[in-house]
Amino acid sequence: MKYLKVGSKKFLLGKKTLIMGILNVTPDSFSDGGRHFSSDDAIKHAIKLEKDGADIIDIGGESTRPGSKPISSKEEIKRVLPVIENLADKLSTPLSIDTYKSEVAEKAIELGVGMVNDVTALQGDHGLVSVITKHEVPICLMHMKGNPLTMQKNPKYDDMVREICAFLKERADFAIFYDVKKENIILDPGIGFGKRTGRGVEDNCEILKRLAELKSLGFPLLVGTSRKTFVGNVCGGKKQLPVSERLEGSLAAACIAAINGADIVRVHDVKETKRCLDIVNCVMK
Repeated sequence: MKYLKVGSKKFLLGKKTLIMGILNVTPDSFSDGGRHFSSDDAIKHAIKLEKDGADIIDIGGESTRPGSKPISSKEEIKRVLPVIENLADKLSTPLSIDTYKSEVAEKAIELGVGMVNDVTALQGDHGLVSVITKHEVPICLMHMKGNPLTMQKNPKYDDMVREICAFLKERADFAIFYDVKKENIILDPGIGFGKRTGRGVEDNCEILKRLAELKSLGFPLLVGTSRKTFVGNVCGGKKQLPVSERLEGSLAAACIAAINGADIVRVHDVKETKRCLDIVNCVMK
């Protein structure tokens, strides 16, 4: 049996699919940018995510939507730290910080955050691996083709899933070489990050179909499909569905991910996802 320790919580992997609730403290995220940008709104939403059944809450201060530009560590800290400080005595749900910056991660962990979610897989800031090793917290390593500004500009693959597997194995080996404990490494195939969608090519569905290949690497898997463009394309037919109409497709994708081996699903709609996964877990686990 494998366990994942996030903050003070210890999760038995395989017993159920864990739900990571998304809290974007940003003005420009693709789905909910600006909705929880103020500290008060963010805190209220975090409390709701816990009430709705989130196992982990992932706080992000920088948008990684396609075409987004990076912000400074100073600005990111300004956005997320007040929220983290205020949630410390309000939640029992452990927190994750969605960042690739060592300075942001260090300050967040010092305030009690128990996990780092890095979309660059330790390539964005070479100092981050030292922070992870020092504090012995879990880190999620994600595959991305390019960076958020360029990732959707004509991505190409020969065998996409094999290439993702090779990349994630290399990044996990890198982390272990720098003394990150294997049990603290989580892998994410990066749904929507430099993946082709629309016009008859659906890389993201192929990833969901072939999750077993990623699972064979021997690490827990985190999958984030919630409200993403491919859901709008697949469910919209000839016309892409707007973000506000992607709930049903997002729920179906989360269930498929869980059935095919995802240990954690990262979602906006926690309550609805939990109800779906209660059935999946009852049948599959």
